[in-house]
Amino acid sequence: QVQLVESGGGSVQAGGSLKLSCAASRYIDSTCGMGWYRQPPGKERESVSIIRSDGSTSYADSVKGRFTISQDNTKNTLYLQMNSLKTEDTAVYYCAADFRTHCGVSLFFSYWGQGTQVTVSS
Repeated sequence: QVQLVESGGGSVQAGGSLKLSCAASRYIDSTCGMGWYRQPPGKERESVSIIRSDGSTSYADSVKGRFTISQDNTKNTLYLQMNSLKTEDTAVYYCAADFRTHCGVSLFFSYWGQGTQVTVSS
């Protein structure tokens, strides 16, 4: 069973930065892709950023230019650098992974971490 463990969340003032990490219990260099999602208080979970096996990335419009997704295959770890944080970034952040052997056109995230809380105050 694959485990994903997020860390790096916390409380920060608006304009500040945080870097989230997601450590996987298996090699991530062969994933179809990995991603970060978040669930703000009282709202649905939403996609924040995706990184695919070819290295391509995508971001939600709300975080473009402020967040950067990356991965270190030597550490089996996914990262999310979050700069210029806003109060609306407050949420529980989850990492997810698609470890299928045969990747499809669309990613299918079947593995999820337990989440890490990010709170941005004004």
